Amino acid sequence: MALGSAVGWGAFVLPADWMRTAGPLGAILGFLIGGLLMLVIATSYGTLIRALPVSGGEFAYTLSAFGRNHAVLCGWFLTLGYVCIVALNASALALLARYVLPEVAERALLYEVAGWEVYLGEVLIASAALVVFAVLNVRGTTLSGRLQLIFCLVMVTGVAALLVGVLIHPDGSFGRVDPLFAVDSAPWVAVLAIVAIAPWAYVGFDNVPQAAEEFAFSPRKAFRLIVFAILAAALLYSAMILVTAAATSWTDLVAEDPLWGTGDAVSDLFGGAGTTLLAVSVSMGICTGLNGFYIAASRLLFAMGRGRMIPSAFARLNPRARTPSTGIAFVCAICLIAPWFGREALLWVVDMSAVGVTIAYTYTCVVAYRMFHWSGSLRGGGAEQLGTPAKKLLSLLGAVIGCSFLALLLVPASPAALGAESLIALGVWIVIGLIIFMLRRRENAKLTDEELDYLVLDRGP
Repeated sequence: MALGSAVGWGAFVLPADWMRTAGPLGAILGFLIGGLLMLVIATSYGTLIRALPVSGGEFAYTLSAFGRNHAVLCGWFLTLGYVCIVALNASALALLARYVLPEVAERALLYEVAGWEVYLGEVLIASAALVVFAVLNVRGTTLSGRLQLIFCLVMVTGVAALLVGVLIHPDGSFGRVDPLFAVDSAPWVAVLAIVAIAPWAYVGFDNVPQAAEEFAFSPRKAFRLIVFAILAAALLYSAMILVTAAATSWTDLVAEDPLWGTGDAVSDLFGGAGTTLLAVSVSMGICTGLNGFYIAASRLLFAMGRGRMIPSAFARLNPRARTPSTGIAFVCAICLIAPWFGREALLWVVDMSAVGVTIAYTYTCVVAYRMFHWSGSLRGGGAEQLGTPAKKLLSLLGAVIGCSFLALLLVPASPAALGAESLIALGVWIVIGLIIFMLRRRENAKLTDEELDYLVLDRGP
């Protein structure tokens, strides 16, 4: 689930955009550095999963250390990130259909949004994907988990085949990777711009703690899975950048501003067979993203509903499958609106969704730092000595990294600063959250802290 969620549509659709920003080596270095930084943050997750193996992940961790108001803030921003990624994966499937089956996707032009033509065909494709995966997730985690494994195996096999194919093809060449960096900016600035999107690129490893109550294995193993998922995701991102750069002249490719740069590069080198393999791989990446973030978003909403911070209907489980069907239906309903606004408008939302997941990452590291002692124990005791001095130091470093990511996204002078449209969308989400918070404040106040801990953290009185 962690790997499939972290490597979605972006690894297959956006390499040309990343190379335009940083060049091939700059983009690869950016993802590798970003992956290492995310491993530091993941250390706090590994310890907190063991201390609090409950649904809700970052929301539950924040509640345990800072109380309900901070928990609502963290949960609301994380919900933004998860829902946006579900919507983007569905829209990526429609984009793929435009490239592979244009006669189906580009049927019945409706209107334009920010220069993007919206067709009824692509809206229906994205909507169908959202509904299908919602139904699969309502039916149970066993089914969705097995499908996730199959999707991941096919995706990884496809990426490996593409990389090997490019390297052994007589017309594939590492010489095409030159220039290694973008020519219109300093290398360090270009790399930093890619590093800044690491919270968005690797979001998905934190889906594991969202479903912690449903594990059939120990929380200690969950941390190892998170680490391996981040490392594998970094390699997969790098592989697809290298595939795109070595298959064709990347400078000519980005100058053409293609609908799908990687698709054009692979098609030019391998023809229809390469396009088919790439289409299958990206389809699997989209499916893993849809499936994984449906799971994560619905479990987060379930935990918030259980704490009565949103309507308690979100805390109800499907009587047969024991899945949070209300949360799944809510995510589906919100995301069904997205395809009607066009992909350009959605990209504004995705840009600012990185702020949401970065806030959640930072909260988790601060919680871990607060819970650890330099003496090597966890506040409140614990026989396993979860809080070693080294982990306390890493949690502090993770909090600093999280704040640095936020600065890269929000400081106007930053090379990765959000555009005006993204900031407006972020402001709208904050206002909606404030309205819901005020409407739920009286209901939430009826719960004592002890009752809230029992409902969300499974801590008895």
